[in-house]
Amino acid sequence: MWQHLCNFNPNPKRVRRANHKKSSHLFVWFLWNQVLQFWVMCYQVGQLYTVAEASKNETGGGDGVEVLKNEPYEKDGEKGQYTHKIYHLQTKVSGFIAKIAPKGSLTVHEKAWNAYPYCRTNNFMIKIETWHKPDMGDQENVHGLDPDTWKNVEVVYIDIADKSQIDSKDYKEDEDPAKFKSVKTGRGPLGPEWKKELPNKSDCPHMCAYKLVTVNFKWFGLQNKVENFIQKQEKRLFTKFHRQVFCWLDKWIDLTMDDIRRMEEETQKELDEMRVKDPVKGSTAAED
Repeated sequence: MWQHLCNFNPNPKRVRRANHKKSSHLFVWFLWNQVLQFWVMCYQVGQLYTVAEASKNETGGGDGVEVLKNEPYEKDGEKGQYTHKIYHLQTKVSGFIAKIAPKGSLTVHEKAWNAYPYCRTNNFMIKIETWHKPDMGDQENVHGLDPDTWKNVEVVYIDIADKSQIDSKDYKEDEDPAKFKSVKTGRGPLGPEWKKELPNKSDCPHMCAYKLVTVNFKWFGLQNKVENFIQKQEKRLFTKFHRQVFCWLDKWIDLTMDDIRRMEEETQKELDEMRVKDPVKGSTAAED
C-alpha cells in the first residue's frame, strides 16, 4: 500500500462528509478508484518513473519539487522506501488560496512511506493512503475503515481514456490513452468500453489504484470552498498523472527498480538546478 496523496463521480448527489465540531476540525474523505492496464508490481516502476519525469515538468522559477531524502526504511517488520520532499507552490495554487494562505504555508513538506503495494503520505492538511489491487475496482472499503468513517466517504471513479475528465489546459495528444498505441506491449488505444472489455482479455493485465484522501482543516466559513478546491485539484492531478503513466509505457516498461533508483538520484540533482535556473512552468491551479 502506498501512503500518498480521481475519477468521474457518477452520482454527484452521493456526497458524504462529516463535520466534527467537538475537535474544531472538518474531516472530509474521498476515495478515488482508478482501473489501469498493468500488473500491480509492474505498475510500481511506471509510477516512480512518471513521478520523476512529471516533477521535472513542474519545476522552475523557484517553484516545484525539492527532494530532501529518498532512502530505504524498515520499521515494525515493514520494508519500503521513505521520501521527504518539499513542494514550493507559490505559482501553483489558485488566486483564492494564495490570498488566504498564511505566510510560509505554500511551502509544503511531504513525507511518504512506500511499502508497495501499500503507500502512505502525510502533509499538513491532507493524508493519502493507496492500495494497489489486482481487480477491477469493485472492492468496497479496501482500507478497512470503521463503519462510521466509511459512511462518510465519497467514492469517485476515474476513466483515464475519457477526454471529458481531463482539464482542457492539461490535454496533450501524445498523452491521450484513447489515441496511444504501445509498440512494446500492444496495449491501447483505449476505447469507450475498455473497462467493460478488460476482464474478458486473458492476455491483458488489470489493476485498480484505490486512493483514500483524508482532508483535515480548521478554516470555518470556508469549508465548502476549500473542500471543492481540493477535490477538483486532486481529480485533475490523479487523472493527468495516470494518463501519463499509460502513455509513457514504452519508456519505462523495460526498466528495473535499480534503474529507477539511479534515475531518482539523477532527477534530484536536476530538480535543484531547474528550480533555480528554469522559468516557471507546468500546471497552475484551475480557478473556480
